[in-house]
Amino acid sequence: MAPTTHLLPRSEITKRALTVTDAQKVTLGVIAAYVVGIALLWNLPYIRWVLWPFKMLVIAFHEFGHAITCVLTGGKVKSISLDPREGGVTHMQGGRSGLTLPAGYLGSSFIGALLTFAGFNINASKIASIVIGVCFLLTIWWGRRDWLTVGTVLAAVGLLVGCWFIQRAEALRFVVLFIGVMSSLYSVWDICDDLILRKVNSSDASVFAKRYGGSSQCWGVIWSIISLCFMAAGIVAGIAAFPQSAEQQREDAQKFIPTKF
Repeated sequence: MAPTTHLLPRSEITKRALTVTDAQKVTLGVIAAYVVGIALLWNLPYIRWVLWPFKMLVIAFHEFGHAITCVLTGGKVKSISLDPREGGVTHMQGGRSGLTLPAGYLGSSFIGALLTFAGFNINASKIASIVIGVCFLLTIWWGRRDWLTVGTVLAAVGLLVGCWFIQRAEALRFVVLFIGVMSSLYSVWDICDDLILRKVNSSDASVFAKRYGGSSQCWGVIWSIISLCFMAAGIVAGIAAFPQSAEQQREDAQKFIPTKF
């Protein structure tokens, strides 16, 4: 007897494909709150310093993008430096500038998308936090010219370590999610700040426009759109890959580098 195949109505298939669990709804709400909160803190005088250690890490991701792309296109990285006043520069020789110039913003956005993806799950956030911790320590080396850099970055590393022991590392995923959202949107806010509000002539988009044509504002908008697409892809992938409930995540977390608290 031939097996019977039961086909689901198209409406039911669509309903299942668009289902978002309660845990994911909480995560999406947190992402929305982060977007609003970071946007406000980014532009408010004095209070904006709350984001300072996280900005340093995001800038490190930005410079990583330049450096890695330079090496992959046959160039050589002479040095990478982070300035305690939130600036960064990568000194390169060779490579394809048509790829290395946009790789800063797009690279940090891609890393942000991966962290946003990891922020949907506790165990994935544990793995991501280890990578973030290493990058924070490297940030100390690059920004060692100022004691404030060392102090704030060490405090951020301490925050990551402490979150491992809060509600069995559940708090950790919200910190990873925060860094992911900030890194994903860094290019959007920084391009807006450089090209619209301050009109900085030495920005990556300005240099790219001088070499390859077009306006810096045009390239900035294009890179910003790509960055937003990366973030959206990270969110969709997180929803698809991690449908577990909050309780299931806590149980799974106790099987992977477990903590007692």
